[in-house]
Amino acid sequence: MTIKQLPADFLWGGATADFQYEGGFNEGGRGVLSHDYETDGSKNAPRHHTLRMPDGQLITPKSSFILAEDVPEEAQPVFLDNQYYPSHQAVDFYHHYKEDIKLMAGMGFNVFRFSVCWSRIFPTGEENEPNAAGIQFYNDVINEMAKYDMEPLITICHDELPMHLALKYNGWTSRHVIDAYVKYAKALFENFGDRCRYWLTFNEINAVRGFGPTGVRKASGQDRYQAAHNMFVASAKAITLGHQLMPKSQFGAMYAMSELYPATCKPEDMFHHLQARRENWYFVDTMGRGYYPNYAEELWQRHGVEKLEMAPEDVDTLKRGQLDYIAFSYYRSNTTKSGDDWFNVGGSANPYLENTPWGWPVDPLGLRYCMNEIYDRIQKPIFIVENGMGAVDEADANDYVEDDYRINYLRDHLSAMADAINIDHVPCLGYTMWAPIDLVSLSTGEMKKRYGFVYVDMDDKGHGTLKRTPKKSYQWMKNVIATNGAALSE
Repeated sequence: MTIKQLPADFLWGGATADFQYEGGFNEGGRGVLSHDYETDGSKNAPRHHTLRMPDGQLITPKSSFILAEDVPEEAQPVFLDNQYYPSHQAVDFYHHYKEDIKLMAGMGFNVFRFSVCWSRIFPTGEENEPNAAGIQFYNDVINEMAKYDMEPLITICHDELPMHLALKYNGWTSRHVIDAYVKYAKALFENFGDRCRYWLTFNEINAVRGFGPTGVRKASGQDRYQAAHNMFVASAKAITLGHQLMPKSQFGAMYAMSELYPATCKPEDMFHHLQARRENWYFVDTMGRGYYPNYAEELWQRHGVEKLEMAPEDVDTLKRGQLDYIAFSYYRSNTTKSGDDWFNVGGSANPYLENTPWGWPVDPLGLRYCMNEIYDRIQKPIFIVENGMGAVDEADANDYVEDDYRINYLRDHLSAMADAINIDHVPCLGYTMWAPIDLVSLSTGEMKKRYGFVYVDMDDKGHGTLKRTPKKSYQWMKNVIATNGAALSE
């Protein structure tokens, strides 16, 4: 058996997103966010936005980035009394942050990845000064973490933006949003930079598209890749500024990099796999190396991109603002073959793997494969900032959950991670599990698709006491962290 103990400076923690976890929708001067008009859903009933046409007709385009549908230019978002909008309350970290941070510290976390809500800092995105109440909230969160020697890993933009920027400028298709983002990032650096050294400019930037995540009304093609270019430039500008203001800071961006295999060794399937994987590498290569890859034009043609609008200085901006490390999420692996559709996440089932209740193949070895794949290509440290298993947890009368299935999933994945670090010598900064405390699922908007070490008493419609109760996996993970991974060898 190989030794699983990790380097002494390894970072252990958990990860969340504000619109799935924070709540406080109408408190502290928070503005309306692009995700606030997104309903709940289920495995068989996709989430959607609620919008009204000029003639009064209500429309409900699908909102998940996997199923994102176009939003008509004349449609305006509306809140409907008969719909549940999970982002408004989420699981109310806004009022439970002290309790939640104490629970995380109880497991031994030395890092907590959370996202700042853009519209809590700049309610419309166009204010000249940040919202003082929003700054104070995150100052309170970071100071509470400091009591437990837990450092923040801040996601600047986690699939969202102030709704005003979406409606007025068509979101990230506009270079105006680049300036709004840099102003927002600067406010975070100036207020939190003395206590935060690790930053993520964007979350799963290779997968996000559509109205909710990017504020763009068309979900694919020209608009999607124009938005991506503007996000590349915004990220690079923020990194350059961040390095100036915080010389010891390190910046990454986060990618959905779950593994993808060719379905067969048929040459056409192998070549399709090469191209399909480049759907993701395009984003990693551009931001990690600081320039567009050689295959960019072929990819643009495949997606109907005629020409991207770029400023003359963008080439130099991308070069100066390249990433310090590569962060990624890993949940599953899939297969692909010639003739399959082009998209960055998902794929076909793998007959050699078992699936979660939501149909996600479980592949621990794929994590080790993915870690090697990324480092071989980019040669920069990596950071696993999301990994976890969504499952239906059956709580007893005391809200206690015997989640051995989650323990088994994590044991296998953490062991594979340790092998990549100790045997393959892949430099890995840390691991933040999604999510340390139950929260609302991004893909389905459900609460019953639970990930956490801590059970939250809340149902799919937001009803419940919100009481927090550690699960069996809480103590198991506490032991893994206390031994810095050595317990995985037992």
